Amino acid sequence: MKTIEELASQRILILDGAMGTMIQQLGLTEEDFHPKGMEQHEILLKGNNELLSLSRPEAIKRIHEQYLEAGADIVETNTFSATTIAQAEHKCEHLVRELNLASARLAREACDAFTKADPSKPRFVAGALGPTNKTASLSPDVNDPGYRAVHFDDLVTAYSEQVEALLDGRVDLLLVETIFDTLNAKAAFFAIDEVFEKRGERVPLMCSVTITDASGRTLSGQTIDAFMISMGHVDLFSIGLNCALGAAQMRPYLQVLAEHANCLVSVYPNAGLPDQFGEYRETPEVTASLVGEFMRDGLVNIVGGCCGTTPQHIAALAKEAAKHAPRKLPVIV
Repeated sequence: MKTIEELASQRILILDGAMGTMIQQLGLTEEDFHPKGMEQHEILLKGNNELLSLSRPEAIKRIHEQYLEAGADIVETNTFSATTIAQAEHKCEHLVRELNLASARLAREACDAFTKADPSKPRFVAGALGPTNKTASLSPDVNDPGYRAVHFDDLVTAYSEQVEALLDGRVDLLLVETIFDTLNAKAAFFAIDEVFEKRGERVPLMCSVTITDASGRTLSGQTIDAFMISMGHVDLFSIGLNCALGAAQMRPYLQVLAEHANCLVSVYPNAGLPDQFGEYRETPEVTASLVGEFMRDGLVNIVGGCCGTTPQHIAALAKEAAKHAPRKLPVIV
């Protein structure tokens, strides 16, 4: 069976789409978010999507299957907020290891079944590490600019626990995604490296940053050029962009990555920008057309979808990707 590195040298790889969008379509109630033994939890849990890997595992697995049916080569685990830091607001820190293990196993089972059905198209699991709901670079208190809601060591501890569980759940890759604060991302990669050294095993690493507005900067103020330099010490399988902007607004930042990154380049945009009701209206055809321009111009190696995207968006992207060759790595002098 071909490795993911071999496949990436041959064609553009397809990442899955949004998890939250698919969960919202299920019309779940508060009770659906309560795992066994937490029926009387003191805090409302609806919207804490990671809990569904325990309370409604069949629903999460079916979402993975829908993206695999659409042509995804890589599916992300349902673990975007599965750290003690992010789960603290729901008082669910004690479930973090269980959440990551269960989520990894659900994605693993789905991918293994599809790979077994068609060994010529192996499927891969990416353990998703979100940015947490706190930033190490900025103060949340305008009256105390020196205050930090979270510190580097806190992030390292939280990410280490998550990474251990994801690896125990047999993920193929680790994806540090939706990076808005480079210091948070550095803590994630520091934790990953420590866990790798401890376990004596490694998996390919992906990272994806989010540009928050038309300034072309991350929330913590970095340009895409500066972000690339900040990640220069990490041996990455891919670097890319996701979330925040729709595909139409991503080109100038993607161009920088395509010209200078010495690894693969990924892009998984939202389905356009949200409307006044917070809804994403961009159709699969429009998303595929816009991302198709990136593919045609040789800017990308991996494409997928973020907020608002569905299996229909991923199917349209997969169909478009089949027409184009993957980006060639530049010669960095």
